[in-house]
Amino acid sequence: MRQPHLSTVIERRLLVNYRVAPDAAARLLPGPLRPQLVHGHAVAGICLLRLGSVRPTWAPRAFGLRSENAAHRIAVEWDGPDGVETGVYIPRRDTASRLNAWAGGRLFPGEHGRADFQVDETADRLRVALATRDGDTRVDVTVELSDELRGSELFADLAEASRFFRSGAKGYSATSSGRHLDGIELRTDAWQMEAGRVRSAASTFFDDPDRFPPGSATLDCALVMRGLPADWRPLPALAPGQAAQPAH
Repeated sequence: MRQPHLSTVIERRLLVNYRVAPDAAARLLPGPLRPQLVHGHAVAGICLLRLGSVRPTWAPRAFGLRSENAAHRIAVEWDGPDGVETGVYIPRRDTASRLNAWAGGRLFPGEHGRADFQVDETADRLRVALATRDGDTRVDVTVELSDELRGSELFADLAEASRFFRSGAKGYSATSSGRHLDGIELRTDAWQMEAGRVRSAASTFFDDPDRFPPGSATLDCALVMRGLPADWRPLPALAPGQAAQPAH
């Protein structure tokens, strides 16, 4: 079955980013993916995403849905048919939406677990917390908006960070079968990022010493996108060990 292209509005996309030891990141990746390095570090993080007006591209905006979602992600590269490509690998996705959890992996790429979210937002401060229904993962992040990116060892400034994440718009996510990776690509002509200052961040995913031995995952920075129209386009599924094929 052909999967639909989706139109949305990114009401809020909060990226909380970690510097990760390359060997720790590599252990979490299926082939042919490998960590994309920045100044010798792998880059991983949490995407806390509220989408509005979610609908097939042919449907009127008035019929769109709204949902809170989260993705744990690792920046990756792989050898494509035209050279090295970049994107992210997503070991788990979670959503507050029952529909997203049912449709993900069926009607559009990306299997989702269920999670309960707590959100507190103002114009210059964001707090997003979640607990997954399976009890595996908890996240609680508070970020304040800033006029510039400060304290990052990955990126010299906001412009450099924005270029890096814009080049990683393709995402491949784990599936329950383990036989393939679901692929989806974010497309927007209105790309814009704001810098954030992390006031607190806790994640059982990144704080797990079995997954990330002490010192191998360090909080680096936060970035925010708000109020951007965006489309999401399916990519051909990727089998572990298989080079990605171009989308049609």
